[in-house]
Amino acid sequence: MFKSTITRLVLTLFVLTLLASGCAKKPVAEQPTMTEQPAVEMQQQQPAAVVEQQVSDTAPAYDAAAVARAAELAASSGLERIHFAFDQYVLTDAAKSILVSNAGLLRAAPVVKVLIEGHCDERGSDEYNLALGEKRALAAKNYLLSLGVAAERMNVISYGEEMPIDSARTKEAWAKNRRANFKVKR
Repeated sequence: MFKSTITRLVLTLFVLTLLASGCAKKPVAEQPTMTEQPAVEMQQQQPAAVVEQQVSDTAPAYDAAAVARAAELAASSGLERIHFAFDQYVLTDAAKSILVSNAGLLRAAPVVKVLIEGHCDERGSDEYNLALGEKRALAAKNYLLSLGVAAERMNVISYGEEMPIDSARTKEAWAKNRRANFKVKR
């Protein structure tokens, strides 16, 4: 819940920054008076290249690299993991909701690539858990594809039971370990 709030806050700040930098209000041109008319006519007779140069000299600079870095930071800090039911790779409604949020962050940062990691709890054989982890990662990837994230931006890997979050042998620990993580690739 707390991470979701932080994600929304980061995304909101990012969008507000984009809007503020790209939507500056332009001043309304005043109507020329009789004494200013010749200057306006001269300005209209100037070559287009001169006018374009004057406009570009006064226009605010757009720093695409800074926007890309901000988007990458938002994506890397805001991507949330999803969890699965025992012996399942079907996405729950809660997982779909998280993936919608993750897709929004990824669409806002089109240069970011992500590694989707599939994980399992310790029950089951190594081979079975590796296969199940891959199915979980692929389920997340396919849902993100349906939400408009390009396939070439996503890779999947399965760790099976090898990287538990919680090593206790309880139902709560096992539930934490049945997941898909999202890591921004550099």
